[in-house]
Amino acid sequence: MSLVTKPTIMFPEHQINQEEMIDVLKDLFPYHPKWSTVERMIKNTQVESRNLLSPIKQVTTHPGFEYRNNLYKDEGLRMASEATQKVLSENKMKPEDIDLLIVVSCTGFLMPSLTSYLISDLNFRSNTKQLPIVQLGCVAGAWALNRAHEYTKAYPDHNVLLVSVEFSSLLFQPQDDKISSLISNCLFGDAVSACVIKGTPEEGDEGYLIEGIDSYLKKDSDHYIKYDVKSTGFHFGLDKDVMHSIKDVAPIMKDFIQKDFNANVNDLDFHIFHTGGRKILDELVSNLDLIEENVSKSRESLRIHGNIASGVVLDVLNDEFIANNRKNGDKGIMAAFGPGFTAEINRGTWIKN
Repeated sequence: MSLVTKPTIMFPEHQINQEEMIDVLKDLFPYHPKWSTVERMIKNTQVESRNLLSPIKQVTTHPGFEYRNNLYKDEGLRMASEATQKVLSENKMKPEDIDLLIVVSCTGFLMPSLTSYLISDLNFRSNTKQLPIVQLGCVAGAWALNRAHEYTKAYPDHNVLLVSVEFSSLLFQPQDDKISSLISNCLFGDAVSACVIKGTPEEGDEGYLIEGIDSYLKKDSDHYIKYDVKSTGFHFGLDKDVMHSIKDVAPIMKDFIQKDFNANVNDLDFHIFHTGGRKILDELVSNLDLIEENVSKSRESLRIHGNIASGVVLDVLNDEFIANNRKNGDKGIMAAFGPGFTAEINRGTWIKN
């Protein structure tokens, strides 16, 4: 078992609402032949605001891939360091208490990874294990929690630190007028998240105790979510087929809950779902026969922050802590989705020692 403690979520200072973003895109593409369709689809995302790493004028004027990647490194390290120090302090821990450092990110590239920089800059132990994850996109947060669970089963006296660094605004391509790209520009937000996963809960701990995990990959779905890597950087690609992929993983999720909890999904006390977008949440409600209330925290995360990629599940989990409605023994599920088409699922119990 592994205890996921209260996450730290940090957002860059620059914020833009959806109406402002629509105006920006109108100025960039005033003669788009399907603008009325684009605007309708943007409003249907139900994203009202997002935080951006840079002011919107800088986001929409491409300064070059080298500049963007250097910004990713500098700001990623700064915010990841701050989030790490905050979450360790809240857990009354020090860097030397961490045995495995996982950094998940899909919006920039570094070699060595941010794991190496964090270990040096914050004085982690030299034998701290590194696990940098780049290519799992939005599913990477749940993937990392599941791998931390496996790791702590093997080493129950160890602790894991998970850091998510996602600056999707660095992917904005001002020459790309594809409808899917314009929608994505209005869907994703920037954020940095961190949390500690303990192999053995201690007296006074509160959190989500993961007790079972599962993974799923839909074969031959590589085109659903992908990057085209060009001289201008990463070009995000989203196939409309991904919107109908939940029907394939829903039976697996139902069986997973029934087998381990002897219950259906609505019998659970809390639900932490990745906010891939309004349509993904609608498909979860439809295919899992979910009560709408059970996706309310995920919808709220989407509304005020947009899709913050691998950090979403930590943001929704953090809202559970903030709401302070969980009782010792409450049962819950977490699920996230990303490139592949990949799903990572876990279930567990809320504990208050």
